[in-house]
Amino acid sequence: VKEITRDIKQLDHAKKNLTSSITTLNHLHMLVGGVDSLTLLTKRRQYGEVANLLQGVLNVQEHFDRYMSIPQIKQLSDRVKQIQGELGTQIQADFEEAFQGAGAKYGPGNQRQLKEACLVVSVLDPRVKKDLLNWFVKLQLSEYLVLFGENQDVAWLDKIDRRYAWIKRTLVDFEEKFGHLFPSDWEVSERICVEFCDLTRKELSKIMTKRKVEIDVKLLMFAIQRTTNFETLLAKRFTGVTLQEFQGKKSVSVAQPTSNPFEEESSNPFESDMENEEKTQSDDNKDNEKDTSSPFGGIISQCFETHLDIYIDSQDRNLSELVNRFLEDLRQFGTPRMESEDSSNVLPSCADLFVFYKKCMVQCSQLSNGQPMIDLTRTFQKYLKEYSNRVLLNSLPKQSKEGTSSASGILQSILKEGEITKFTEEEQCRICSILCTAEYCMETTQQLEEKLKEKVDPGLTSQIDLNPEQDTFHNVISSCIQLLVQDLETACEPALTAMSKGSTTGVTIFSNKNDFISDFSLKYRQIPLVSNTLLINTNYLSFRSLTVITNTLFYILIFYDHRFNLCGQIKNDLLLDTHSLKTVLLDLPSLGSQVIRKAPASYTKIVVKGMTKAEMILKVVMSPHEQPQGFVDNYIRLLSDSDINEFQKVLEMKGLRRGEQSNLLEIYRARIPISSILGSANDQTPVTSAPDQESSRIRKLEKLIKKRL
Repeated sequence: VKEITRDIKQLDHAKKNLTSSITTLNHLHMLVGGVDSLTLLTKRRQYGEVANLLQGVLNVQEHFDRYMSIPQIKQLSDRVKQIQGELGTQIQADFEEAFQGAGAKYGPGNQRQLKEACLVVSVLDPRVKKDLLNWFVKLQLSEYLVLFGENQDVAWLDKIDRRYAWIKRTLVDFEEKFGHLFPSDWEVSERICVEFCDLTRKELSKIMTKRKVEIDVKLLMFAIQRTTNFETLLAKRFTGVTLQEFQGKKSVSVAQPTSNPFEEESSNPFESDMENEEKTQSDDNKDNEKDTSSPFGGIISQCFETHLDIYIDSQDRNLSELVNRFLEDLRQFGTPRMESEDSSNVLPSCADLFVFYKKCMVQCSQLSNGQPMIDLTRTFQKYLKEYSNRVLLNSLPKQSKEGTSSASGILQSILKEGEITKFTEEEQCRICSILCTAEYCMETTQQLEEKLKEKVDPGLTSQIDLNPEQDTFHNVISSCIQLLVQDLETACEPALTAMSKGSTTGVTIFSNKNDFISDFSLKYRQIPLVSNTLLINTNYLSFRSLTVITNTLFYILIFYDHRFNLCGQIKNDLLLDTHSLKTVLLDLPSLGSQVIRKAPASYTKIVVKGMTKAEMILKVVMSPHEQPQGFVDNYIRLLSDSDINEFQKVLEMKGLRRGEQSNLLEIYRARIPISSILGSANDQTPVTSAPDQESSRIRKLEKLIKKRL
């Protein structure tokens, strides 16, 4: 088989080599002929034929890349490159002769030649096309640099419209006269616009730097508005494919869809007001928002970024005037009347404030997401504190006793050291309205912080922190709660005073609930506005404050009520009163309301724990002490978290003599840990939890009364 096929293989190889040689010789013939034809056509400026032939010659030349070591092939390749260079130089000269100078020869006679020349340029090295376009674009804009030089009157910001009107006319004129010369994929009109924008940005930057003192916020915003409108027009007209050739252009971040606290659906009571505000601005801002997501967004307007401090200062002044107007309106018209079941009675001024914030944030973010946004945030922070302190906090009714808390005010009333006047209904409405407003502002401030972080550059988000401003609104809430709790205490003060003096007048013996508890419950029901505002709007914080005060007062009555020396039945009545008072506190969320509200578990836990301790103290007081060891064991079992000071108060409540107290104290000291004795002696209990804080407050109040008595 090998003998038979050997000759066949040789013939196959010979045929293959012969075919390759014939093909190569044909290509060589085409290359040589093409080079000669190109030389002749180039001299005759027959660019239409040159464009077709040049592309074919370049394709044929690719077949000889592996034969460049042959001198003749290398010579032909160099000749092709030389012809390409000559074509580039010649076409550039033809364009300059047709368009430049007083003797420009552009007309019907050379339009076709120039159009065909552009087809040749598309085949040549890309650098030739770039150089030709750069020259032509600058030629079209040379008049612009003269008309709008920085020494010209039309160059200033108040006539910025004329710049954009000029480029519009120039583009229309270019499309009519020269648009058909250039291939559509060259995007010459877009290149002219991009170069115009680059020149305008640089020229505006220079002139604004020199004449900065002449810029006011009205002029600045006028120029910014006209510029962003022009950028929007460019985004609609062009695709922006040529912008990648302009290195150094500031990249514009694309606005991502996010949860806007002023736009998303929420339980915001002023959502409708904000929506109305958005509708009035939607037409103006719609195009601008689209502009920020286009490649032309900020291509000119970024030059205004360094001058946005003028805008920030203006907004600072506007916010100052706005806060002053809020104060004036509050003094003139007061706070709106508040319905007891309505938890959304916020001051209208807070909605106006945040709508203004939103408008400023949107305007500034369209121009810059850098340092100006941080500066605007600082201004926001300044006037959030101003609004919190000047408008809200200063509008609260003044406490009758300066420098004292509401609990100490009641104690002073009990001790006949002063009187606390109950708030009027108008003052109650004002406190509740300010409380609701502070809560609204605290929540909306958090949303504002999130939105600002979305608008700003990622590297600057760490500089945006509105937690201190949220704390100021939290302080307003605390002040409102303190005043409302004081008002509750003041309403119950007559019954508390009567009990503290040991008066038995009006106390019903052998009944389930004495007049004090009835009066106490009635007072709560008579002021549903305050109680509902506390319970609906401030949840755990309000429950906690109210419960701490109530438990404190009740402990005081237990420790210092000398009616225990009158009769044992009153002790039983007081134990029933403790249970009744706990029931009233647990039902407090539903008092004065048509809706049955279930108290939160945290609130129930505090009430149950506090009142259970009061019940345990009463049980210990009523237990026999004839067997000292058993009495101490019973006390430790019922009040495991007590200390020696509290144990001594219980002994005083029982009316024991000094000797009996000393004996029981010795037994108690022997039973409790030494650390508890040292801790109570130093009176320094670390605040590690909510119950510990309550106990500390109770002990301080007890010490105060004991010293006064």
